[in-house]
Amino acid sequence: MNPFETDIVLRDGSLAHVRPVTPADRPLLIDFIENLSSQSAYLRFFHAVRPEEEVKRLIPGPGQFALIVLRENAVIGHAIYALTRPETAEMAIVVTDAYQSKGVGTILLAQMAQAAIANGVTLLEAQVVPENAQMLQVLRGLGFPTVIKSEPGFIHVTFPASLLPEALAHFEQREAMAAAAAMHKFFRPRGIAVIGASRQRGGISGELFHNILEAGFNGPVYPVNAGSAVVQSVAAYRSVLDCPGPVDLAFIVVPAPLVLGVAQECAQKGVGALVVISAGFAEASPEGARLQQELVELCRASGMRLIGPNCMGIVNAHPEVRLNGQFASYRPNPGKIGVLSQSGALGVVIIEYANRLGLGMSTFVSVGNKADISSNDLIQYWEDDENTNLILLYLESFGNSRKFARIARQVARKKPIIAVKGGRSAAGFRATQSHTGALVAASDVTVDALFRQAGILRMDSLAEIFDVAALLTTQPVPKGERVAIITNAGGAGILAADACEDLGLQAVELAPETQAALRTFLNPAAGVRNPVDMVASASASDYARSIRAVAADPGIDALIVIFIPPISLRPEEIAAEILQAAREIDGRIPILSIFMAHHGSPELLSDGQQRIPSYPFPEQAARALAGAVQYGKWLARPEGSRPLFADLRQDEAAAIVAGALRDGPRWLTVEETEALLDCYGIPLVRTRRAETPLQAGQAADELSAPVALKASAPGLLHKSEAGAVRLNLQGGAAVQTAAAEMLERLQAAGVADAAFILQPMAGAGIEMLVGVTHNPVFGPMVVCGAGGIFVELLKDIAVRITPLTDLDAAEMLRSLKTYPLLTGYRGGPQYDAPAFEQVILRVGALVEDISEIAELDLNPVIVQPAGQGVAVVDARIRVAEAAAPLPFGAKKR
Repeated sequence: MNPFETDIVLRDGSLAHVRPVTPADRPLLIDFIENLSSQSAYLRFFHAVRPEEEVKRLIPGPGQFALIVLRENAVIGHAIYALTRPETAEMAIVVTDAYQSKGVGTILLAQMAQAAIANGVTLLEAQVVPENAQMLQVLRGLGFPTVIKSEPGFIHVTFPASLLPEALAHFEQREAMAAAAAMHKFFRPRGIAVIGASRQRGGISGELFHNILEAGFNGPVYPVNAGSAVVQSVAAYRSVLDCPGPVDLAFIVVPAPLVLGVAQECAQKGVGALVVISAGFAEASPEGARLQQELVELCRASGMRLIGPNCMGIVNAHPEVRLNGQFASYRPNPGKIGVLSQSGALGVVIIEYANRLGLGMSTFVSVGNKADISSNDLIQYWEDDENTNLILLYLESFGNSRKFARIARQVARKKPIIAVKGGRSAAGFRATQSHTGALVAASDVTVDALFRQAGILRMDSLAEIFDVAALLTTQPVPKGERVAIITNAGGAGILAADACEDLGLQAVELAPETQAALRTFLNPAAGVRNPVDMVASASASDYARSIRAVAADPGIDALIVIFIPPISLRPEEIAAEILQAAREIDGRIPILSIFMAHHGSPELLSDGQQRIPSYPFPEQAARALAGAVQYGKWLARPEGSRPLFADLRQDEAAAIVAGALRDGPRWLTVEETEALLDCYGIPLVRTRRAETPLQAGQAADELSAPVALKASAPGLLHKSEAGAVRLNLQGGAAVQTAAAEMLERLQAAGVADAAFILQPMAGAGIEMLVGVTHNPVFGPMVVCGAGGIFVELLKDIAVRITPLTDLDAAEMLRSLKTYPLLTGYRGGPQYDAPAFEQVILRVGALVEDISEIAELDLNPVIVQPAGQGVAVVDARIRVAEAAAPLPFGAKKR
């Protein structure tokens, strides 16, 4: 498939299709020209048009490239460029009148610039009639630096074939607007049709239709049932085409083989959004996958958006809408949480559990097979949805993970995102051959890295995400990790303190002033240091006074209040005092409660205006608080910046990789590796290659220094294990003897075609590793950690997904258990950690620029004493062809 054949999302949220023009498109292009208004035709062709003649200018020839945008098998936009001289091309764009101002021209302009860059064009130009000011506005709005020259009857415009940061920011903003527009069709429809609605309750279609009616949707609901005139006391229609009013949203609940025909009728009706509940698609069989692809193509051709298939439905609980479009027996409470579930069955559990905890939802979506609408669309919608202040995700897979990370990082600055990721298999990495690949294959560290960088709180279970949600929807984000505990039972306080400490929270001692204030009213036997053990005789008012006193302590960032009911006190009394005290401290710090023996009693800790999250056990409260603290730290963290290295030689590096790929996927030679790293300023120790033991000895004499001798052979990756490394050899005779012994050992082990590498011994330092592995979903992942021969034993690593910021590199290094060795552990010497960070960043820049680098190992990297830099002692790089980047504006599912 051509990389420039893709779906795009227009400004109104609908779909269209872009692809390169072929000669077979001539009839479509003639229709396109004939349907242009005289004004649009003049702005494009500069004169009255004759379609049979003008179509020749729309079909590309040699030195030309053209794209069309299609809707309902009709062309709605066209763009072409033609080389006018080396590295310069003239470009023209035209959009049919009905689709102007919907973003078609903007996407075409960006994709043409992208194609021009790929084909070596550096400068684009256009002839614009004075009346076509809109074209100039589009160029300037995208941030293109234009040069304008007035000519008789024309404006000659030139601009670089590049997409500057301003243009990229424009597209990100445009994508968010398009996603919001798309979801508006689902969440605020004027009218709904349920196609396949059943007369009987109990089944999926009957319950779905009943739920929509029972919730009181604010608009007409049309049951469509070809075999019945009435469905659940509502007049039914044989087809969606018979529904008397507009239908913006259609729920489809018919057998999979019938879905396509129903969807075609929806397209005729002008339906903008489909929720396909029906199963039997890509999740079921190859035939189902074919049906799903046909459904997607129909939606693309007509502009409809699709949730599902094989999904549970959607909800908008806002009182102005009241859309309960799902088939579970639970009706979600209205609230401020946006929920996405990739599992329909778990969606039922999510709704029921949220209701039980008293948590309300703004919107809920079961995305099913994610054939179109995905988490990226929903997160962008929720970003500016004033009815949503927290986002919960249950995910099993990612589509465009790099886009997901970019969107989530932006949204998490405004609203917490909490996620559970199902599926922790490392099967995708089993084929990796490098140290780096083996390290990241140990777990789903890629997902951890993605979530950490994006500010997403990753929890291990659905119960945990609701525990954190209960805290973050009702309490302020903690400013730190210092926690105070108030309890009426010493054992419970100890359990809570232990749980907090295990999760990185600090149960710090209270200030002397706070302890003195507590002693003025608590039982003399009470403990007031932290935990505050009020003892079993504590009254309800003691709870309130203790909360006020502890909350005033400037050394406390959060407060956990524990109640175990004695004989004389009722939970309602304690809950009322806690609520009153929380109201008085006015959100200075978050408060959590633990009502043991009452399963948390969340219903008691809310009075309609104030709500305190409540948990049945200390461990749950501690995990929730630890998650909130993690989010607070991420919010306080600077965003960092991508470093710009002025000394990079990207073109030379790309040429090295392109030359190597002539032989297909392979590991680079020593010489290629050294040259490639040098292009990015990565300091590989001076290396000499020898084909025989005799040549190795001669090379050692020329180096005139103690050397490291290593064998090199196809498939020989882990040299130390194979006995293919000798260190501190002095003189040619010693090297020749060692090389001969090494060669004999390798030949006996079946290693053929061995040669030798010699390097001067690097200075003393700490052995570290920097590596890269390429994940087909997440893209390049950079790893740093403890290096040398024990790398896979220690597994002391940090992982990030590119692109890297300076802060990413610093955090990676500082998160390692071995980091203190670089900073003078127990009075030892300090080493050049900043130089090592530079290596991490330069490796990140290399693999971000050249996606054909499939694996890279720098191990060991000797980090030398402070101020002396680093030395890369051994390096391996494997290259393979990479998928072409997505065109700008492309919709990847």
